[in-house]
Amino acid sequence: KEKKTANFLLDFYGIDKSLVPDVVPTFSIQSTVSAQSAAETGLKEGTPISYRAGDQPNNALSLNVFNPGEIASTAGTSGVVYGVLGNVGYDKKSRVNTFAHVNYTEEQDRLGVLLCINGTGILNAWIRRNIAPEGISYSEMNELTANIPIGSEGLSVIPFGNGAERVLENKETGCSIHGINFNKHNKGHIIRAAQEGIVFSFCYGMEIMGKMGMDIRKIHAGKANMFLSPLFRDTLAGVSGATIELYETDGSVGAAKGAGMGCGFYKDNNEAFASLEKLAVIEPDETHRQEYLSAYAQWKENLNKIIK
Repeated sequence: KEKKTANFLLDFYGIDKSLVPDVVPTFSIQSTVSAQSAAETGLKEGTPISYRAGDQPNNALSLNVFNPGEIASTAGTSGVVYGVLGNVGYDKKSRVNTFAHVNYTEEQDRLGVLLCINGTGILNAWIRRNIAPEGISYSEMNELTANIPIGSEGLSVIPFGNGAERVLENKETGCSIHGINFNKHNKGHIIRAAQEGIVFSFCYGMEIMGKMGMDIRKIHAGKANMFLSPLFRDTLAGVSGATIELYETDGSVGAAKGAGMGCGFYKDNNEAFASLEKLAVIEPDETHRQEYLSAYAQWKENLNKIIK
């Protein structure tokens, strides 16, 4: 709120304020490559270093996410939903984190709200190694779910098996499967329920973001990891009601574009990302909206039994 370094925090931990470098704009010359760095990296001495960002703010930049209401998402081993707020806001329980976004300035509030779920793609990988038929590919796993209805006929998977989850106030619930019927459910049901559980964990966190004033209507993502799965994409769009746009990009491309903006090669993000290629658009399936929401409600009921 005061738009300055939190010196009270430095004081609390006994950190010398002189260790904090001069604060300069994100897109500007931060430093240059030293002779020692040049010798070790092969970069030319004096090359300007003209951009800085954490991994998720940079991922958002790579997807041209700069303005309030815009959302970037990734779903690898862990999963992230990162959205931009136009005013100061935070979750009082710290279930999601608030950062200064890459285009934050003293004159313009642009804050990144980050939801991180530890147990996402790692669950799908575990299912492939331990439950799916040996040697099967991820696309073949999805084929096994082709005739499994939305909601996996009452089977739910709580995906939090990769450690404590901040979105659950640092509780470690573990992963669990609920509602198995030995006469009805098979590998396909478990595979589908696992991906649905990952999506539901995203939506659970997105509800917290919504209470902070974030209206999530469009999700930008690179076409990679879990976003390669049509089942995952369709479920996320179906439950959240948001349109998903997939792009050909990654964090390294974003960092290069950011550096180009910082040194003046590009005049702004619109010029920098004019060549960003949109690969696909996934619209919510309104005809099955209630089925998605019913499955999500059942999943939340199972989760609440664990965390209460």
